[in-house]
Parts: sequence; structure tokens; C-alpha cells
Amino acid sequence: MGDLTKRSIDLAGAAVGLVLCAPLLVGVALALRLAGGGPVLFRQRRCGLAGRPFTILKFRTLSASGGRVGRLGRFLRRTSLDELPQLWNVLRGEMSLVGPRPLLERDLPADPGRRRRRQSCLPGLTGLAQVSGRSHLTPRRRLELDLAYVESRGLLLDLWILARTAPVVLLQIGAAAEPLPGPALLDEAA
Repeated sequence: MGDLTKRSIDLAGAAVGLVLCAPLLVGVALALRLAGGGPVLFRQRRCGLAGRPFTILKFRTLSASGGRVGRLGRFLRRTSLDELPQLWNVLRGEMSLVGPRPLLERDLPADPGRRRRRQSCLPGLTGLAQVSGRSHLTPRRRLELDLAYVESRGLLLDLWILARTAPVVLLQIGAAAEPLPGPALLDEAA
């Protein structure tokens, strides 16, 4: 898949996503304001394409006064609603709909070759690791899946990941210890 095709899909998907989710975005923002004030959005520097830093956007899940995750924050994290503002990052060209999740500098692979390969494409709102166990994966397995995506990326894989993301998020799958079934590349990555 060419860069122009992927970017076109990203733009269309993010624009449609923002329009369809607008009432939800407003509702979450109001709930956060009513739950304790403070900023609605959490901003953090992450590493993007070729290691270039960018500011990722998320709904704030920690209390404004301390570092505690409240009931609303737990709900937003569990349902992945805290990630919706990243559609703006996709529109800005800092992220893609599909790719390895953007990491903090300290969480990048120490091996320069793996680091370079992982950062050879835009980070994504969702990725192979997110539909293969999410937070229940070890960092090593997550890196293996990220690198498998980078090596095998293409339109069909992106469409498969996008199709798997909806049920994974809606059903809050992530408690599954085993990767979900998928394309042959999953067997090759193991």
C-alpha cells in the first residue's frame, strides 16, 4: 500500500470518526469537567515516525489533584474512550489509524536496529498488538508484534486490524492471554 493511499484512509477514517464520535467526545469532556475540574485532555510527548517527538492527546484519566485513577478514569481506560482524542493526532499526520502504538522515549527498544524498524512507520491508534492481547502482552511480545506489523504492513493487514479493533474494544477483550486468531504472519512472528 502506498503512503498516499494509507494517508487518504487515515484522513477519511479520522474525519468520519471525529464526526460520528462528536457527541461522545463532548459527553466525556463534560463528565470530566463535572467530575473534578482540571484539564480535560492529557498531553504527553511520544516518539513518532523516525523518532520525531509529537504530543499525543488523551482524555485525562487521573484525578486533577493527585495521581489517582477514579471511577470515571477506570471506565475511560477500560473502554478505550480515553484514546479518542488521538483521532486529532491522525488528522494532523502525527499518527495513523493503524501502526505500532507511540511510545515514550524510555520505553523504546534499546537495540538501535529494532528501534529504527519500529519507528519506520507512523505510530497508530490501534495495531497488531492491540488486537492480539492488548495490555496482557509482555513488552517483548508487544515488540515482536509491532515488528511483525512493520515487516508485513499493507492494506489487507490494516483492514484486518481495523475490523478486529471494534470487537476487541467493544467487548473489552484484553483479558485474553492468548493472541486472537489472524493472518498467517501471526504464526511467523511467534
